[in-house]
Amino acid sequence: MPPQLRLDLNEKLYLRDPQATALGRQLVAQSVLLIDEIGFEQFTFKKLAQRLESTEGSLYRYFENKHRLLVYLVSWHWACLRYQIRFHTHNVASPQERLRLIIGILTRAHQDDPTTELDEAALYRIVVHEASKAYLTRDVDDDNREGLFREYKQLAASIAAVVQEINPAYAYPHALVSTLLESARKQRFFAEHLPSLTDTAAHDVSNTIRAFLEQLAFAALA
Repeated sequence: MPPQLRLDLNEKLYLRDPQATALGRQLVAQSVLLIDEIGFEQFTFKKLAQRLESTEGSLYRYFENKHRLLVYLVSWHWACLRYQIRFHTHNVASPQERLRLIIGILTRAHQDDPTTELDEAALYRIVVHEASKAYLTRDVDDDNREGLFREYKQLAASIAAVVQEINPAYAYPHALVSTLLESARKQRFFAEHLPSLTDTAAHDVSNTIRAFLEQLAFAALA
């Protein structure tokens, strides 16, 4: 994905589009690094402003609070994945092969792309550790009505369409896809922190998760 690519994220995620200014782009890039370093709970706009040599007020012109920033970052990740999936599968006729490619992309999402402005490896670590906090809140229904999870739902819908191509009679395409998406990151989290909850091999995490997800998907669709 070239660095000049402009992602179309829900305008309700922000007060001012951070992709439109140099400060906004630095805000996003440095917030990824800072959250990756200290965790979302310890992250504040004050700390980010100090790193940027800016003011808290300048940052609040872009995001009304740090929760909206987290949803923005997670949405960026989902939008990037959707872009990668479209790019790598648009000329692949077989839906089975497309699904295998998709699963491969999901299990390689922890790798950095040096051609982009963001540290995508750090962003993925944030997704693994913090993404559930974007929607496990009391305000989830209000946030959903505002479309704050649009990018995640678009990604899921695009994969579900491939599932339905493989087996139009399968009754649970969206449940299967959301399970694949959640498992791709949660199995990595378990392998790193709670290994008794997974069979993922610590020395070969990506390939083990890929094999598991392929078996899960294709066994369900057989």
